[in-house]
Amino acid sequence: MPNDKTASKHSRQLLFSDAIAQPKAMTAQTASQGHTSPPVDQPALHATDSILQKIASVGRHLEAMDLKITDLTLASSSIRADIAGFRETANNLDQRLSAVEDHIATTPDQEEELKSLRAKLTELEDRSRRDNVRFFGIPEQKEGSDIKTSLTSLLTNHLGIEFSPPPEFQRVHRKGPSHKASANKPRPIIACFLRHEQARQVISTAKA
Repeated sequence: MPNDKTASKHSRQLLFSDAIAQPKAMTAQTASQGHTSPPVDQPALHATDSILQKIASVGRHLEAMDLKITDLTLASSSIRADIAGFRETANNLDQRLSAVEDHIATTPDQEEELKSLRAKLTELEDRSRRDNVRFFGIPEQKEGSDIKTSLTSLLTNHLGIEFSPPPEFQRVHRKGPSHKASANKPRPIIACFLRHEQARQVISTAKA
C-alpha cells in the first residue's frame, strides 16, 4: 500500500500536469470559436505559462528533496546500527577487563602456590636421586648382557665392598645415546639402589 509521502508526490505531479495543460486547452478552445471569441491576451498567457513553469520547477525541486530526505533517513538508520554495535563491543571489552582485573587480584596467591609446588617438586627430585650412583670409566660392552650382575661383581670383587644383604637395584643403565660413545669416552653407568644405605656405602668407599 503506498505511503503518504508517495501519494502526496503523485498528487503534486497531477496538479502540475493539469496546470501546464490548462493554457493549451484554453488556446484550443479559443481557436475553435473562430472570429466570435474575444482576442486572447498574449501577455497574460505568457505570464501564466511562466508561472506554471516555475511551479513545475518547484515541484521537481521538492521531488529531489524527497529523495535526499530518504537517503538521509537510510544513512541515519545505518549510523544508529553502527552505534549499537559499538556499544555491544564496549560492553564486551568492559567484561573482559573486569575478568583480567579479577585474575590480577588473585595472582599473588597463585605465585605463592606455584613457589610451594616448585619447592615440593625439587624435594621429590632430590629424594628420587639420592639413591642414584654414577660410575665413570667402565668400557662400553664390558657389562655384557646383564648390567646389574656385572655391576654387582665390580663392586664386590674389584672394590672389595661387602654387602649384607646383596645389593639390589631399581634400575641400572648407561646415560646417553650409544652412537655418541667411544673407547676413549665411554658413557657413564647410573645405578639406582633399592636400599639407600647401600648407595651411601658405595659412595663412602669410593671417597676413601
